[in-house]
Parts: sequence; C-alpha cells; structure tokens
Amino acid sequence: MRHAETELTAQKRYSGRGDVPLSARGRAQAEAVAARVAALGAPVTAVVSSPLSRCTATAAAISVALGGVGVTVDSDLIECDFGLWEGLTFAEVRERWPKELTTWLESMSVAPPAGESFEVVAHRARRAVGRLRAAHPAGRVVVVSHVTPLKLLLRDALSAGSLFLHRLYLDPCGISIVDSWPDGGVAVRTVNDTAHLALGQVG
Repeated sequence: MRHAETELTAQKRYSGRGDVPLSARGRAQAEAVAARVAALGAPVTAVVSSPLSRCTATAAAISVALGGVGVTVDSDLIECDFGLWEGLTFAEVRERWPKELTTWLESMSVAPPAGESFEVVAHRARRAVGRLRAAHPAGRVVVVSHVTPLKLLLRDALSAGSLFLHRLYLDPCGISIVDSWPDGGVAVRTVNDTAHLALGQVG
C-alpha cells in the first residue's frame, strides 16, 4: 500500500526523498488502513516499509493493529528521487523544465534533473520483492511504500507497458493485493482499494 497523506500529498507536489511527516488527515488514514488490514483475517508474516517517516508511521499503525508484528525497513522501497523537482507541482515543473518533463514522460530511462530514472527505481523495487519472496515464501507480507515503486511493481505484475505508470492513480493508503508463487507466477487481486477511507470514516 501507499503511505498515508502528507501536506505535499494533499497539494499534489512531487514528494521523493524529502522526509515529510504525515498530516493530521494522514494519521487518521493510517489508523483506518491498519484496521482494514487487521480485518482481512489471514495472518501477516511481516510488515516491510520504506525508510521515510511517512511510510514507517503508516507501517507502525499497521503493526499495532496486528498485535505487534515487527516493522522491517528496506531502503530499496524508498520513493523515486525527483531531484530539482522535489516539492513542486506538475504545472510548476512544466513551466520551468518543459523539454525535460516531456522527455521524462516518454522514457523510463530518463531522470529528472539531479534525480533518478524509473528504470533505476524498478530495479531496486524488484530486488526488494525478490528478498521478500525468499524470506517469506508462504507468508503474507504488508509492504508500505510510495507511488513510484508500487506502480512499477504493479506494472510488472500486470505485464503492462510504460504508459501504465502515468495512467494508474494510487491514493494514500490505497491497498493493492498481489498473489505470488515460488515459480514466479503472480495474480493481481486488488488495485488501489480505498473502501476503508470512505467519506465519513476519515476526515
């Protein structure tokens, strides 16, 4: 799942390596998603998180709801480094770096100025999943990460093209469920489920 909301999330600003804390709304979302995960029923083997606090705080709430399942931090699950675009909106980037933005949108191998390409993020996200499969071959793992690594992993699971990355929306605390087998087979059950954040539950 994606982490809960921060102020930059709410303002639709690029939020990469900056360690932005959860907003008040985000803290409520974390509690809601934690309750949802606990209600799914099947035992959780591990909770694994990006090292950034917006993820570790979300993961901590899930850990408590699950009765104290420990949280493991994996640095490969960190968000894309957006470089000079950090903290800016799409419109602000388009105004200042129009050519660079167009090129970035067209190719996964292109990085934002002083940033990181989607290809690099995909490599480390796959590496993290490989470790999880090896460590928990028959378990259920909750992964708390960011938009870019999660989109890339879902793209792989669905055998989708690169345009998928710009057409899929992942909400804060949206849950996606993917089954994985030792032979490498996968099945996507759910993408961006936000029923636990229904109007009236979190505000």
